[in-house]
Amino acid sequence: MAHPALATSNIDEVIDRALSEQRVVGAVVMIARDGEVIYRRAAGTADREGDRPMREDTIFRYSSLTKAIVSAAAMALLERGQLRLDDVATRWLPDFRPRKPDGSEAVITIRQLLTHTAGLTYSFFQSEDGSYRKAGISDGLDQPGLSMDEELHRLASVPLSYQPGTSWGYSLALDVLGAILERIAQTSLPEIVERFVTGPLQMNDTGFVVRDTQRLATPYVDGRPPRRMNDPDVVPFLPGLAGIRFSPSRVFDSKSFPSGGVGMVGTAGDFMVLLEKLRRGGEPILKPSTVQDMMTNQIGDLRITTEQTPSWGFGFGGAVLMSPELAGVPQAEGTWKWGGVYGHHWYVDPANRLTVVALTNTAVEGMLGRFADDLMTAVYQG
Repeated sequence: MAHPALATSNIDEVIDRALSEQRVVGAVVMIARDGEVIYRRAAGTADREGDRPMREDTIFRYSSLTKAIVSAAAMALLERGQLRLDDVATRWLPDFRPRKPDGSEAVITIRQLLTHTAGLTYSFFQSEDGSYRKAGISDGLDQPGLSMDEELHRLASVPLSYQPGTSWGYSLALDVLGAILERIAQTSLPEIVERFVTGPLQMNDTGFVVRDTQRLATPYVDGRPPRRMNDPDVVPFLPGLAGIRFSPSRVFDSKSFPSGGVGMVGTAGDFMVLLEKLRRGGEPILKPSTVQDMMTNQIGDLRITTEQTPSWGFGFGGAVLMSPELAGVPQAEGTWKWGGVYGHHWYVDPANRLTVVALTNTAVEGMLGRFADDLMTAVYQG
């Protein structure tokens, strides 16, 4: 575990404190530098009530870690000439025609779906009586058994939040993109992802189904102590807005549409393999120039509304750090990051040749809480 360039005792202390203060139930943290995993630790419990310890090979519901994987699969199809960034969504989804706020028909491109500039949103960014909830739209985390055809029908029935290309809004765009990839490749999204990403990288525990239920982490919700997540459940997220709706059993229902935004499961080790492969150029799954595009700001001066300062852009699959000084973070310019609402966060810092994966089973502390901030501070103290 020790490494001369990493203050491992500080990282251990952050994890131990999060557990003792009952902010997380369990976690797996992996850190790689120069292509070598220099820190790895599983701590706490994967299932508190069953007294099942967390292990390095524990399987987590990835939630939005899925986006980086599906984005990589989309880029693989792009490299093969099967789609282009400026292609229009209706080329493959002729019935998916949501209206702009003024009532006119919108034109949505692949680029806009990949970068969350398509005018879509998530229901947890709206009020309880928002249009998404009224239309029964799923965020990909709930409503086990809902089909993609029905999801797209519901999504197209409500107005867009803004004219595509004029703003940035975190959204269901990757779910729509997943449906497009299925039409292009004439096969299922799980098969596409396995063919182009998880198969070549031997990410054997990563997919849209749980291959070993005995290793699956039990999800918990923030509290002192965290409470076991119900099924279904609603977890508070932003003040004054609807909470995040979860149904942990969704992953076991084969009729659930494969959510390209949040639908996958996997281990910390598998996700580290993906991030490190991309940091080092992407071959054999992607060309280095394609990976560079993924880790480069693709939205110009549009504001990332999930960040407190206009210091981050967005590439394909994650946010890109434009100004460390403005963000007030120790990460270097060009750092590529994202997280997952089940309690995860990750980042790749190319300038420092550093990759960090931190998965927990506690929503949402492991993504946006003190644990994420403290861990970053400890990593860069080294």
